[in-house]
Amino acid sequence: MARGVGFPVMLKASWGGGGRGMRVIDHESQLIEAVAIARREAKAAFGKDEVYLEKLIRRARHVEVQILGDSHGNLVHLFERDCTVQRRNQKVVERAPAAFLTDRQRTELCDAALKIGRAVSYRAAGTVEFLQDADTGKFYFIEVNPRIQVEHTVTECVTGIDLVKAQIRIAAGAKIGTPESGVPLQADIRINAHALQCRVTTEDPENNFVPDYGTITAYRSPAGFGLRLDAGTAYAGAIITRYYDSLLVKVTAWSPTPEETIARMHRALWEFRIRGVVTNLRFLDQLITHPRFAHAEYTTKFIDETPELFVIPRKRDRATRLLNFLGDVIVNGNPEVKGRAKPRHPVFPRPPRLPLHAPGADQPAAGTRQILDQLGAAKFSGWMLEQKRVLVTDTTMRDAHQSLLATRVRSHDLVAIAPHYASLLPQLFSMECWGGATFDVAMRFLKEDPWVRLAAFREAMPNLLLQMLLRSANAVGYTNYPDNVVRYFVEQAAKAGIDVFRVFDCLNWTGNMRVAIEAVVGTGRLCEAAICYTGNLSDPKRTKYDLAYYLKLAAELKAMGANVIGIKDMAGLCQPRAAATLVHALKEQIGLPIHFHTHDTSVAAARG
Repeated sequence: MARGVGFPVMLKASWGGGGRGMRVIDHESQLIEAVAIARREAKAAFGKDEVYLEKLIRRARHVEVQILGDSHGNLVHLFERDCTVQRRNQKVVERAPAAFLTDRQRTELCDAALKIGRAVSYRAAGTVEFLQDADTGKFYFIEVNPRIQVEHTVTECVTGIDLVKAQIRIAAGAKIGTPESGVPLQADIRINAHALQCRVTTEDPENNFVPDYGTITAYRSPAGFGLRLDAGTAYAGAIITRYYDSLLVKVTAWSPTPEETIARMHRALWEFRIRGVVTNLRFLDQLITHPRFAHAEYTTKFIDETPELFVIPRKRDRATRLLNFLGDVIVNGNPEVKGRAKPRHPVFPRPPRLPLHAPGADQPAAGTRQILDQLGAAKFSGWMLEQKRVLVTDTTMRDAHQSLLATRVRSHDLVAIAPHYASLLPQLFSMECWGGATFDVAMRFLKEDPWVRLAAFREAMPNLLLQMLLRSANAVGYTNYPDNVVRYFVEQAAKAGIDVFRVFDCLNWTGNMRVAIEAVVGTGRLCEAAICYTGNLSDPKRTKYDLAYYLKLAAELKAMGANVIGIKDMAGLCQPRAAATLVHALKEQIGLPIHFHTHDTSVAAARG
């Protein structure tokens, strides 16, 4: 048989791959011994010792064609993948399409794969693998893998077809060319991009690729458009053992051109941060940025014949070294200051001393809270309409530091400045300081009691209206709560010191706001029912969210008992001209005070 194929030959295991059971046989004298060794290796790896021979091509490129067949006699290909870059016959990097193929060669290759598939009435997903002689351009059939391959991601990225879903639907009886299968007819399957996959492993390229094991102490993956990650064991705290495959994560990049795809993968590999185990990240980066890789001038021996791939630049890893230093100092002390006396008079920053009250007074001047207590909610609404000055709400203690500082400011620091607000700004309309994300973050991240925060605010700012954000049926959470829960929460918030409840629904569904509005009205505190602004009133061509839409919402909210209508411009879309039109119409036709809240004052001013 070997003489018929012609030496040199390649010996392979019939029941598995990954380089196990593979042997190169140059001369007839090596054959018997190599077969015996390969059969023992195949038996140990796959449970069967069957092997076969194929022609050995010295300067080979490895190309495979993805095929899909159904039970209705249809068979299509999804073009080819370039799996040439290998080490010890194991794939390292995969590309699609193969950059070295001409259109004629691509057609010839895919037609050959379909011919092989039709010969056996192939069904489901499969890979028809070939070797191309780099010198002659001739193709040699190797094998068919009747399964999804590790590198299937590049085919999915360039064709837009979900292979895993498709094979399941086809197995269930779906027909290729129908929406049920997720696979179009052959004429509609196209190459739409260039894709590249790298296999990130815990192998040490500088130590003969020996697998490392241990605990991943830090893990950060790349992100962004044109990147895909397929991972299982890659996360901080994961224990990598010596008993399983060293593959951590597959990263796939795609873009319109091969050059951009390589650049995107280069960026992705450098964005990875994996600590605790050795990885091949830097080696992969050396490989994909090599000029021969960029020009597809390589064979399956590329890694073996390119020693400069192993000249790997060192990462400085400053963050880990800094953390180690800090940990060492915390535990063992800093030898640089050992034995030195502490400063006798340490200097700490002190806030400026400001008088909290007018001379002779022991309380801040009366403010809007006293007016609300005196008039009640309905008459207070009328008082607001009579004011000629602009009534201002300060959002520092809730929405402002939610947007700028992720709501992480502690109650200790907020309460420290609260008395100065009460003393120096008694003319404020309200102080927005509670509800929304601040409630959740106080508990989950700051480990504080938001009710204790509210009580401290109430004591420190007795003259100012305290305002909160209430997400209708969501209250201050992220799910719908029963009506009785919302009512009880509003009741307790009012008793604890909230004076103004800004109630909103992100979809402007007034029906979802009804329970919260009625609960607020029942407490006697001020109910501000907010409308979320969207669209563009300044553009007559955009008619979905027109003036009539907002007036209708406001009328419904007024009928439910709202004392104030809020305009909540969360996305900063409301331009000054649109704001003027909307506020004027609401005041004229609805007859309630208007409270405007935006997240984009600088851009709004620029648009003016």
